[in-house]
This record gives sequence, C-alpha cells and structure tokens, in this order.
Amino acid sequence: MAPGMDVMRGAPITETTKPPPITNPDNSDIKRVRNYSMQPPVIPHKVEGYQIDKNANRCMFCHARTRTQESQAPMISVTHFQDRSGNHLAELSPRRYFCMQCHVPQADLQPLVANRFVDVDAMLNPQAAASAAASTPERK
Repeated sequence: MAPGMDVMRGAPITETTKPPPITNPDNSDIKRVRNYSMQPPVIPHKVEGYQIDKNANRCMFCHARTRTQESQAPMISVTHFQDRSGNHLAELSPRRYFCMQCHVPQADLQPLVANRFVDVDAMLNPQAAASAAASTPERK
C-alpha cells in the first residue's frame, strides 16, 4: 500500500471519501444488554433518514416524556434534562440534543479490527461472568 494510504478506507488520509452504506441494520426493537458500566443504551431500530439537527430531533417523536405512553418507547434519561452544573431543566439539555453522539444503531457486521474488550465484571469475577455469558442467548 502506498505511503499515506488509510488501510481501512483504501484511500489517502487527506482524501474525503463517501462512507459505505450501513447494511443489515438491527430493527428488532429489543433492548440489548450493556457491555460496560455507564454505556449508553444502543439504538435497536433503523434510524436512516432521521432528522437530527438544530431544527428538529426525530428521536424525540417517540422518546420524549410526553410521547412514551403513545409510542411505548423508553423515555430519555432524567440526566438529559440537566445542564453541566447539575441544574434541572424543563427541556432537553442542548448538550444531550444530538442523540447519536452517544447512542448508536447496531448492525450485523464483521469487525474491521480485532476486539479484545473485557468487561470489568469479568475481570473482577471471571467465574460469574462465564456462567452469565453461558446463560445469555446470543443475539443475531
């Protein structure tokens, strides 16, 4: 490969490339187990075409407190109604407005690089983690 080429993108680092389409997006609407403490919940449905910009936030059509009864979607966390000083707000905090900075949709894809992540619970108690993993059904 030529010098300055990005191995994963197959293009020079300085070149802007179009990202590949997300294939096989998860649309199960089933909550996934979190992989580590403080992990934001992942998005269990398609989000292609969602408008999330300064003018609108499509996520709030279902996840706003006033919409959860109708949509049956989980309400966004109360922490999303606090400013950086911990003051409670009547509206969604601007720093939490762009949902996909933390919450990401899932897709059934092969990893581009090896992942050696080990959950803190597995490090602290390997036997308990192994038995929990054995009893948890694998998601597709």
